[in-house]
Amino acid sequence: MNQSRPKVKKSRALGIALTPKAVKYFEARPYPPGEHGRGRKQNSDYKTRLLEKQRLRAQYDISERQMLRAYDRAKKVEGKTGEALIVELERRLDALVLRSGLARTIYQARQMVVHGHIEVNGRKVDKPSYRLRPEDVVQVRERSREKTPFLVAREGGWAGEGETPRYLQVNLPALAFRLDREPNRREVPVICDEQLVVEFYAR
Repeated sequence: MNQSRPKVKKSRALGIALTPKAVKYFEARPYPPGEHGRGRKQNSDYKTRLLEKQRLRAQYDISERQMLRAYDRAKKVEGKTGEALIVELERRLDALVLRSGLARTIYQARQMVVHGHIEVNGRKVDKPSYRLRPEDVVQVRERSREKTPFLVAREGGWAGEGETPRYLQVNLPALAFRLDREPNRREVPVICDEQLVVEFYAR
C-alpha cells in the first residue's frame, strides 16, 4: 500500500508515531496537522470508531479490503472478535519481519518481502499478507544477506528499544526467526482499542 501522504503528517493525524522518524516530530507537535490542528473538535461515536480503525490499519499498513477480510476471519474465531482480529493481523509475514528486528518499519518490512528477500520454511514468499503458523521458520534468503539493511539487522540495528515479543524466537546473527506460538493480544505491541474497531464494522 503506497500512500503519498507523508508518514509524519499521517502519524499526527492518527495520534500515533508510525515510524521512528515520526516519534520526534510527534513529540514536538502532538496534535493533528493543518491550520486547525490545535482546534477543539467535536468527536462523534462514529468518528471515534473510524479513527481507531484507521489507526489499526495504519500500524499494519494494510488496505481496507485486507482489514475487512481479517475482520471476517476474526468473527469466526471463538472468544473476543477484537482480540482475534489483532492476532489475525499480527500473523502477517510483514508484521513479524518487523517484530523480529529484521526491519526498521512496517514499510521496510513490506518492501523486503515484496522484493523476494524473505523465505518461509525454505521457500521464497513475496506476499506481505502471508499468514504464519506456529513452528514456521522465516529467514533472509542467502543471496540477500549482504545487502545493507540486513547487515544492519544482523548487528541489532533495527531491533529498537522494545523487547522481542515472546511468541517469536529470534536469531539476528542468522537473520532468522521462528513463530513459536500464536500471539496473545496482551503481547502484541500495537496501540488500539480493538473493541471500537469491532463496533465500527458491526454497525
